[in-house]
Amino acid sequence: MPPEWLSKIDPTTLAAPLFILSVIWEWWAVKTGRAKGRYETKDALSSLAMGTGSVVVNTLTGFATLWMMMLLWPYRLATIPFAWWSVLVAFVLYDFTYYWKHRFAHRVRWFWMEHVTHHSSTHYNLTTALRQPWFGPFTGLILVGTPMVFIGFHPYVIFFVGGLNLIYQYWIHTEAIDRMPRWFEAVFNTPSHHRVHHATNPRYLDSNYAGVFIIWDRMFGSFVPELTEEKPAYGIVKPIGSYNPFVIAFHELGGLLRDCARDGLRPDRWIRRAINAPGWSPDGAHNRSVELKAAYVTAHPEHAGTPGLPRA
Repeated sequence: MPPEWLSKIDPTTLAAPLFILSVIWEWWAVKTGRAKGRYETKDALSSLAMGTGSVVVNTLTGFATLWMMMLLWPYRLATIPFAWWSVLVAFVLYDFTYYWKHRFAHRVRWFWMEHVTHHSSTHYNLTTALRQPWFGPFTGLILVGTPMVFIGFHPYVIFFVGGLNLIYQYWIHTEAIDRMPRWFEAVFNTPSHHRVHHATNPRYLDSNYAGVFIIWDRMFGSFVPELTEEKPAYGIVKPIGSYNPFVIAFHELGGLLRDCARDGLRPDRWIRRAINAPGWSPDGAHNRSVELKAAYVTAHPEHAGTPGLPRA
């Protein structure tokens, strides 16, 4: 059993001053030409507003998630002792879980409805890391992490390593850093790898889902390197064109509801829209990432079979 004080530690709250100071530094460095990147005031302020709203939502709902995990705790298969090594194992296992959670968030529209918020900015800087959804806990994606409780990791430990995981991902949202050393790029997620993840270029779509360890993407075939000759274009396939935080937070929910309304009283279609990938259509006129990649290869056959793209 972990000590009671662990339940009172929120790593992301402790790191908040660092977040603020680093945003100020990067903003200044970019504006004065000392660092690569772009800042647009309206976009950055929208991201900061989304981050603030996310903190409020997560504070109000976090206790419910912890309560749910504590309900599962008596049914664990084992009890893993609290020690430095078990926290390290939990950190790695959580990141493995995060990889699949993140992959589902891109491949299932119900979950994308929440996660799209984080990808909606057309800029890529440290404020983008703070552009977080407002209703994530309500999609049920958090349940992907419950197997760790059954294995025997206490919910306090899971929440703690989850906070560390989130802190790590903060610094990779930048264009100010080009490449890390080769050994680091091979094992860890980096700004270069994550720029690819945030890009809308067809070859970069649905790739590099890692949180901390890029090895998961290499293992499961979702890794695409950032190519020097193809600069990432950031945002989402259908830009929202708004800086309104409420539009940013709920536009995909509205889109899903409108699509279901057009289906009429067809619950089977509603379910299929929710569980299939973004861009899926019941009439077969899909616009998923796989179709976008295929269309790009058709238009540019010389790129067929290159990283992130199918063969002709």
